Amino acid sequence: MVKHRSSTRSSSARFFSLKAISIFLIFIFAFTIWVFFVFSSSINIQTQDHQKLQRRDPRKNLQKSSDDSQLWTPPFSYGLHPCVKRTPRYKEFVESDRYITVRSNGGLNQMRTGIADMVAVAQIMNATLVIPELDKRSFWRDSSVFSDIFDEEHFIESLSRDVKVVKKLPKDVESLPRARKHFTSWASVGYYEEMTHLWKEYKVIHVAKSDSRLANNDIPLDVQRLRCRVLYRGLRFSPAIESLGQKLVDRLKARAGRFIALHLRYEKDMLAFTGCTYGLTDAESQELRVMRESTSHWKIKSINSTEQREEGLCPLTPKEVGIFLKGLGYPESTIIYIAAGEIYGGDDRLLELKSRFPNLVFKEMLAGEEELNGFTGHATKTAALDYIISVESDVFVPSHSGNMARAVEGHRRFLGHRKTITPDRKGLVKLFNKVERGQIKEGGAKFSNLVMQMHQARQGAPRRRKGPAQGIKGRARFRTEEAFYENPYPECICSSKEHKEP
Repeated sequence: MVKHRSSTRSSSARFFSLKAISIFLIFIFAFTIWVFFVFSSSINIQTQDHQKLQRRDPRKNLQKSSDDSQLWTPPFSYGLHPCVKRTPRYKEFVESDRYITVRSNGGLNQMRTGIADMVAVAQIMNATLVIPELDKRSFWRDSSVFSDIFDEEHFIESLSRDVKVVKKLPKDVESLPRARKHFTSWASVGYYEEMTHLWKEYKVIHVAKSDSRLANNDIPLDVQRLRCRVLYRGLRFSPAIESLGQKLVDRLKARAGRFIALHLRYEKDMLAFTGCTYGLTDAESQELRVMRESTSHWKIKSINSTEQREEGLCPLTPKEVGIFLKGLGYPESTIIYIAAGEIYGGDDRLLELKSRFPNLVFKEMLAGEEELNGFTGHATKTAALDYIISVESDVFVPSHSGNMARAVEGHRRFLGHRKTITPDRKGLVKLFNKVERGQIKEGGAKFSNLVMQMHQARQGAPRRRKGPAQGIKGRARFRTEEAFYENPYPECICSSKEHKEP
């Protein structure tokens, strides 16, 4: 009996053991199938998301190695964002029967920043601003009026809380005598408050020059933010310019996904004004000298070209730009959009740049003749197209620190510190001279390392605006300051979440 019970227990144990093993195997099989389906589903979702991102951003479709990603990656912005809201202390304008008329001066960006200053001046002096007259007498001889370049209705409406803007003087005011003023450069708010004494005798003040009429620093926060609202939101280009500009950006992106916008400042007027003749023929140098001496409003006539270049005051030549970009590591296949007027010396002057970067693109290659019909002969309109493309480019490189270079850099900082590489021209000239003397090899590892080290901190990363140079006193210090529109941080760029704007 004892033996029989033992045998029964043994059989039962084997039965339950086999049953447990079977259940376990079935569980393992079911779990494996479940994991397979979940994993497959996850892969499918990730693939769909990746495809959506590729469609949203054409740059993701490019074949690129991790080695060159730093060439295109914008600097870290630390969560900074635009902030142009009025503070609680802001005083909205009170409608007035006093008027300011303005004749803007200079090229497109000199006029843009000047108009922004004049809006702020009108607000300070509690005056109605008449739509400014654009410069028709500068080197470009452009006959365009305000509404040809800017969206006039948007300009008036967007500033309706800040200053009243009218298209022209009322008829009963047109014939009244006007105070004609050359307001001082880089003036304070106090200066314009003092200028309100003119309203005792006049109803109209005519401002003959608009650029740099407000100081870069020590200006109330609300006035600085008003300047930013005007420049980055109020002065929108006309619908025709905005439309074509965006089309050209889209066409560039469709070609390459990413591109450099090179503001190649190598036009005749720039070389004549700066006295820079390096690499030019004797005949060309003479032509530029004659132009400089015959231009009455250019104060300096005698310029030592060699000294100018060694001090970093000359624009880089097309050849030097090519060597510079190669030194930074940009490959030969890089698409480079040339944002410029007519290059002095024509296509021949671009050969050295093109030999290093064959994919040079001009607006005439992106747009048809019909699209450019309304732009031909209007340098201000074509400059506006260059401005739009430069702001929207993946990397912006100016060959000289002129008005457009500063304006584009400031706008790119305002929009999130997009990558802007500012050449250290003085440092580069020393390297270029060594290359010419055979002391260092162009394109070599040593040369590239020196170029990259020189420009680590010159790629548009967030920083506060630079003040005047040390040791310079009086009004001369204003010329050495970094322009407000070149870097509107900290007044128009904030880090605090409570000031986050859409």
